[in-house]
Amino acid sequence: MIERATEAEVKRALGKNAAVGLLGPRQVGKTTLAEAIARAFEPTPIYLDLESPEDLAKLGDPGAYFRANEGRLIILDEVQRAPELFAVLRGVIDRRRRRGLRTAQFLILGSASLDLLRQSSESLAGRIAYTELTGLTAEEIGGGAQPRLSELWLRGGFPDSFLAGDDRDSLDWRRDFIRTYLERDVPQLGPRIPATVLRRLWTMLAHLQGGQLNTAQLGGSLGLSAPTARRYVELLEDLLLVRMLRPWSRNVGKRLVKSPKVYLRDSGLTHALLGLETLDDLLGHPVAGPSWEGFVIENLLSCLPKSAEAWFYRTAAGAEIDLVIQRGQAVTAIEIKRSSAPTVSKGFYLGCADIGASARFVVYPGEERFPLGKDTEAISLVELMALLHES
Repeated sequence: MIERATEAEVKRALGKNAAVGLLGPRQVGKTTLAEAIARAFEPTPIYLDLESPEDLAKLGDPGAYFRANEGRLIILDEVQRAPELFAVLRGVIDRRRRRGLRTAQFLILGSASLDLLRQSSESLAGRIAYTELTGLTAEEIGGGAQPRLSELWLRGGFPDSFLAGDDRDSLDWRRDFIRTYLERDVPQLGPRIPATVLRRLWTMLAHLQGGQLNTAQLGGSLGLSAPTARRYVELLEDLLLVRMLRPWSRNVGKRLVKSPKVYLRDSGLTHALLGLETLDDLLGHPVAGPSWEGFVIENLLSCLPKSAEAWFYRTAAGAEIDLVIQRGQAVTAIEIKRSSAPTVSKGFYLGCADIGASARFVVYPGEERFPLGKDTEAISLVELMALLHES
């Protein structure tokens, strides 16, 4: 996993590394965060938007430009648009290292994950630290109170969507966001995928929220081969729009499910693709339970250090855990319920015994914390996020 970006975390990384990559989908707030970080640096950092022809022209001779501005933090936004810069950055960083200069020179902002990592890993291995900016979380909005938490769940974590004047404006923003990705951003990244096909796939994944990925079935519905359908899903994953949660793979002597579960990472985009405008619309739709599950998972994963691993657990015999978090030898089992009076299935307890869970929680929409039996506690999302931060 990649460390979640906060202003403090990025500043700390910049204090130890010549280059820091700040990754996240478009409109999630990367530029705003970079501007806040820049205010702490002297001399004033340079900001270059690589989608701007004027800024891109300044890098006609990038080596010369970087040398001329040595000693200033240079922020490169949408760097995946100019992958040829990575080889130049390597030379600049290595020359600075030979002179004993090891602190920040570059803050690199990117709207793709694996694609950007592949580009930079060829040239900047050992020279760059990565952080990821997610959408707004339940902790950040003070989401312990149910109405506030429900609004975040409905609208999702993109700041402009969450802060919209009403639910209609929020939905309109998310629909525009989806259209922009399909019509502009994906084609600019290289793959020639018909926008109508990718939108149908994206919508099918919204219906499938929290289900196991079956690319042969998806491909069949879209008139695509299974490998092509998988490639399209992986593109959405690369763009930080989809999360594949892998099944627990430790050897427990059980017949384990092998296919990953798939989630749209932002609950608001899930609801926009399904045409759900209000909380009443959402609560009356079959996606409500899976959507809440994905929302909780994204919030919990935002609290984890990069050394942590996350899985789900399911066996052919019916043992099942929604989320398994492993940090060192500690294994936390988490069940996710939308009911205000949660109960725990036998399958959860069987799964906990299989994996040797050291802590067991059931996340539910309420605010109180109380025992449910067999060393298992019901807990609110925000309180469990706080516990994960502390441990």
